[in-house]
Amino acid sequence: MYVKRGVTDKLKKLVKAFPVVVVSGARQVGKTTLLRHVFPDLDYVAFDPSIDVENARAESDLFLHNHRLPLVLDEIQYAPELVSAIKRRVDEAQARPGMFLLTGSQQWQVMQTLAESLAGRVAFLDLQGFSIQELAGADARAGWLGRWMDDADGLLASRPPSATWLGRTLWEWLWRGAMPGAGALDADLVPDFWTGYHRTYVERDARLAGSVDDWQRFGQFLGLMSALTAQEVNASQLGRDIGITPQTARRWLAILSGTFQWVEHAAFARNAVKRVSAKPKGYLADTGLACHHAHISSPAALGGHPLVGALFETSMVNEIRKRAAVLSGGVAYSHWRAAGGAEVDLLLERDGVLYPFEIKLTANPSRRHASGLVAFRKAYPDRRIAKAAILCATPRPFWVTEDVAALPWNLV
Repeated sequence: MYVKRGVTDKLKKLVKAFPVVVVSGARQVGKTTLLRHVFPDLDYVAFDPSIDVENARAESDLFLHNHRLPLVLDEIQYAPELVSAIKRRVDEAQARPGMFLLTGSQQWQVMQTLAESLAGRVAFLDLQGFSIQELAGADARAGWLGRWMDDADGLLASRPPSATWLGRTLWEWLWRGAMPGAGALDADLVPDFWTGYHRTYVERDARLAGSVDDWQRFGQFLGLMSALTAQEVNASQLGRDIGITPQTARRWLAILSGTFQWVEHAAFARNAVKRVSAKPKGYLADTGLACHHAHISSPAALGGHPLVGALFETSMVNEIRKRAAVLSGGVAYSHWRAAGGAEVDLLLERDGVLYPFEIKLTANPSRRHASGLVAFRKAYPDRRIAKAAILCATPRPFWVTEDVAALPWNLV
């Protein structure tokens, strides 16, 4: 059964406005499925790293002339020679909207070349795993995040519903992860999905993306970063446990980021220089992959695992990123940690307003859990700071303080 993606309406608008639209994201996140469902009648070509499909790399102009437009080109990073030919076709057609729809699993040279050579004529849309909103079949345009940012009091007064999709518990949601392929399987087959995902990613995607020669050691590095999800990233310390240099660790971390497996949020500070120099906070793109690397065999085993708090924070940060993707104008992400230890897990900034979020794996949030949010507000009295939220396992939303609300993890 097809699950409607929250970015569908945005994708349609982009295709009507730009000659080239690139849908990017991690492998098996549903990029091809999305395009084939939304645009079922378009000509479609999928590229392969080992085969020059239809001689596209050797004869790029001839390849394009033999296909009708609009044209879907899947995994464009495997045919980088096409970028110049696409630019020529766009120029010849005077930048007519909706000429090419591309997908890509890497943010490397091909994407950079597309952005530079087609500046103003190409739009990029990142696709992530399923959100709770999508799995619940709810309208993404009326999602809780946008409503919270527009009117926090109104959101709580309306008693927004929580998802009850598929009867899954919080533990199972974290354990399965958000990839479409994992969600459709019986529970006993989910570990096999992630084993195959890891092997294909490490042995094929990562090696091609960043010239990784020691792919076994790189696989260990991916497992290390899974264990470090939801923590500050100390680049000088990375890799020591598995015997690689900090330089190699930084290069491999760039590969994880460039293939949509890892995301980092800068530290918030009063000035931009301090933001750059402070430690970022990093997150694995999917908790299912993190559970695989931690050898967590079932949802039941997750409850008492030492990583469960970090996995919950990872899932909530990823969930907010998915919700924010449909907001007009986008948002900036950061985290905050004071010298005294007070911290805020996630800060969203939009239109000059800061929206603080704390993430706690508790069903009974209290004023104690809001201490970091209170400290942040006191530290920056000159900034526009909206009402804050604690994302947690409470069954219903309520106000913890006058300007801090507790919100359920599965709010739609």
